[in-house]
Amino acid sequence: MSGPVCVTLNTINLGRMPAGGGAKLLAYLGKTRPDDEPLPLVTILDSNGLEDALGAVRAGKGEDARIRRFAVWCARQVQHLMTDPRSVAALDVAERYAEGLATDAELRAAEQAAWRVPDIHETTAAGAAADAAIWAAVPEGIWAGAGVAVWAASVAARRDAAGGGDAAEDAALEAARAAQAVEFRRLFGG
Repeated sequence: MSGPVCVTLNTINLGRMPAGGGAKLLAYLGKTRPDDEPLPLVTILDSNGLEDALGAVRAGKGEDARIRRFAVWCARQVQHLMTDPRSVAALDVAERYAEGLATDAELRAAEQAAWRVPDIHETTAAGAAADAAIWAAVPEGIWAGAGVAVWAASVAARRDAAGGGDAAEDAALEAARAAQAVEFRRLFGG
C-alpha cells in the first residue's frame, strides 16, 4: 500500500450516485461541475458515506488488490457465522490472491466451490456470511464484489444479533458499517 487512492469527479460518474449523491459531493467540495482534479476516496467517504465511496472505487485504476483486501476484511468480520469450510477457504484464497500468492485459477476454483455452499442466499446470518465470502473471491468486477461483501457482512452482523429486538439488530448493523468505514479509510487513505 502506498499513498491514498484518488479518483476524479469526471471518472466517478456523479449521476450514478444514489439519492443526489453527486450534488452532495459537489457541494461538499465547493464545486459546481466535475473536473479532473485528484480526489481521495476518503473525501467521498467523509462527504457521502461508505456506499458512495464504494461506488467510486471502480474509478481507482490498479487498486484491485486493495479492493479485494477490503472485501476479505468485511467477510472476515462475520467468518464466525460461516457454517461451511468452503466459505472460509474462499476467503483464504482471496486474501492470498490479493497478496500475489495465489493464481487466477485458484481464485476461480475457490469462488466456484463457495457457490456450492448449501446455505448461500438463505435469509440467515450464515447465508449472508457465505455470500460475503463468495463476493470477496469474485475474480472480475471486484469493486462490485466489495460492495456486496460489505452489504452481506452488515446483514450477517445484524442477523447475528437477531432475537435482541430491532434496536439490537439496528445497532449491530450500524456497528458493522462504522467498522467498515474505519477499515475503508485505513486501506484507501494511504
